[in-house]
Amino acid sequence: MNKPAVQPLLRRVLYHHRTQGKAVEGVHIRGITDALRAEGVTVDIISLPGADPYASPKALSPTKQARPWMKWVTSLPEPLFELAELGYNAVAGWRIREYLNAHKDVDLIYERYSLYMFVAVMIARARKIPVILEINDSTTVYRVRPLFFQRLATMIERWVFRNANGLVFVSGAFRDHVTKAHGGKIAPTIVSHNAANIDKFSPTPEQRAAARAKWKLDGSVVCGYLGAFVPWHAIDQFVYKIADRLKANPQLKLLLVGDGATFPVVQAFVQEHGLQDQVVMTGRVSHDEVPGLLAAMDMAVLPSAGDYTSPVKLFEFMACGIPPVAPDFVPIREVLKEDETGWMFKAGDLESAVQMVLRRSQDSDNLRRVGQAARAYIARERQWRNNILQLVDFRERVKGR
Repeated sequence: MNKPAVQPLLRRVLYHHRTQGKAVEGVHIRGITDALRAEGVTVDIISLPGADPYASPKALSPTKQARPWMKWVTSLPEPLFELAELGYNAVAGWRIREYLNAHKDVDLIYERYSLYMFVAVMIARARKIPVILEINDSTTVYRVRPLFFQRLATMIERWVFRNANGLVFVSGAFRDHVTKAHGGKIAPTIVSHNAANIDKFSPTPEQRAAARAKWKLDGSVVCGYLGAFVPWHAIDQFVYKIADRLKANPQLKLLLVGDGATFPVVQAFVQEHGLQDQVVMTGRVSHDEVPGLLAAMDMAVLPSAGDYTSPVKLFEFMACGIPPVAPDFVPIREVLKEDETGWMFKAGDLESAVQMVLRRSQDSDNLRRVGQAARAYIARERQWRNNILQLVDFRERVKGR
């Protein structure tokens, strides 16, 4: 079957973002950029100085990858931090104008939306260049760092969401929430969940064997976790819940990959309860080690997730043929089919998550069946190329708005 045409509909794209370009946001930026470039589109990225998403970190710890000046800015008192965010429009505006003056063939400005950012939309509208925003954040959702200038941030966001040519949301639940919060008066929208490329998540049997031998996992059913040890991911609470039942389920081992604020506490708990043989904690690892660690897993658990986000790790597990056990937040229900591509438990009910992991660990044939179906789903519908084909079609529909 012939590929749908991306060129000549898109020749050059400016991708603008104000993130640190690491961790999950880096995965998403590289996914979209690489997929566009694979179709022959020239993509240039304007980001915070020192926030190149292609400067691959050596380990899974975004907090340790931040530049000193980034750490200093984020440590400012909230009012000053938000004023710095607002002031960055002057810097971004100058850089975007300089870029557009040098490149007259830009067909699309694609921006990963950040609070207080408005200048890209203002410039694009003035120059009649389509501008589409990818929405992963909003003033209308709960924030770990509460807004000080809430009314100002909301006013700017409302203007931006109405004046962009289009908005790309990571879940239908998030789109519906934001649309309602802004009175339904926003630009045209699409929903584009996260994705994962099969070719990057196809670990070999040799990688599986090596990882399982290194971490002493042979002969076990391995339930994995990959990500940050932070309170809102609840991996610490999951370990505490399952601890007393591990010895009664000797076939099961947990493989926990990553680090973060709660890592030392969980590690101390595991040692104190003598669970080192069944709870393997790798700490931070290089990205080169990740494929082997994923290959070693037979299933995976996401103890918690955002109620409006689209967890990248969910798609990466599925791409590897690892069936996930995940909370039934609406965005996850939008992509996961119960007992076909994974299993869901009631969000917040970690006891249910524990019971599900224990039960599934006793049926290796079912794990393989669901894992194969999950991988087939990603290959068919949820690779990054699917996202950019949807984006190109969307741009054609909204470019004259």
